[in-house]
Amino acid sequence: MQYETILVDVADHVATITLNRPEAMNSFTRQMMTEFEYLWKWIARTDDIHCCVLRAAPGKAWCTGVDVKESQKPGQAVVELDNIWHCEDPGNTLGPKSMNCWKPVIAAVHGMAAGGAFYWLNESDIIICSEDATFFDPHVTYGMTAAFEPIQMLAKMPFQEVMRMSLLGADERMSAERAREIGLVTEVVPRDELREKAEWAAKVIAGSPALAIQGTMRALWTALEVSRHQGIEMANLFTRIGSDAEAFKEGQARFASGQRPEWRLR
Repeated sequence: MQYETILVDVADHVATITLNRPEAMNSFTRQMMTEFEYLWKWIARTDDIHCCVLRAAPGKAWCTGVDVKESQKPGQAVVELDNIWHCEDPGNTLGPKSMNCWKPVIAAVHGMAAGGAFYWLNESDIIICSEDATFFDPHVTYGMTAAFEPIQMLAKMPFQEVMRMSLLGADERMSAERAREIGLVTEVVPRDELREKAEWAAKVIAGSPALAIQGTMRALWTALEVSRHQGIEMANLFTRIGSDAEAFKEGQARFASGQRPEWRLR
């Protein structure tokens, strides 16, 4: 596919995806939805890709959700409200898990992340943000019920935080530090270090046995949707399916020989 709204680069088993509409605060359009639907399916079936970094073109925003200007053009609305039976989730193709792509995604967030940006954040596996990042959901401020994004947010944020963000709309923004405190993001860094931090994490993941990484992802995401007991019962199955015998032997041999990675402290 010839991408119009995103940039895609693949190197060293890492796909770097850049939201590339800085003139519109990297908001998404139907074209971007189409491109992500194709992209996630392509990444899922490309074994050479082990990990993804999702970032945005430089500017004030990582993503401000749906492109409202496009929504107002006749015949081009991203969200259709006239007939409830024709309505659908306006971002159902944006997230990797929704497209059955089980490669780890590291989101590197700067500036504003609002509304529909959470389609990506909710399905990312690691979120790192810059010190200037802010998070908010403006739906109710502009007369829309906040539902699709905050319902998914409940898997990553405490209920009261999701409720507060949803009800206060555009009148309050969550800071990067608060997002770290509640566990939405795992690390806050100066903006000029954001790219390096995300690329380092992606490189580490991409260098690990791919089967074990994807098995771990499937196990933990499944555990979010079942009871604790069911999750533990399924753990043995995921361990058997998602473990590469040769990689396991090599790992044990490295451990026995005293080889250790050069780790970082976070």
